[in-house]
Amino acid sequence: MINYQVLPKVYTPEQVAEILQLSKNTVYGLIARGEIVAKKIGKVYRIPANSLSFLFTGLDDDLYQAQEEDIKNLSKIQKELSRIRKDL
Repeated sequence: MINYQVLPKVYTPEQVAEILQLSKNTVYGLIARGEIVAKKIGKVYRIPANSLSFLFTGLDDDLYQAQEEDIKNLSKIQKELSRIRKDL
């Protein structure tokens, strides 16, 4: 049995056009330029929801989340580096 709650949400280009208030042709252009990551299945494109964050951040969502976590921990990392450098 498929657990649909764990499957990623995907959109059609038409749905993305509506969400972003763009024309369908603009969305296809963004896909062609790699600004929206999409997967062509047969003759149709499907766009994962997290690829829309790529549009605004320039990063895939998982990379963006990892970067945010790194930024939160930056002061701890800097302190640890300073401590290690003193021992050198």
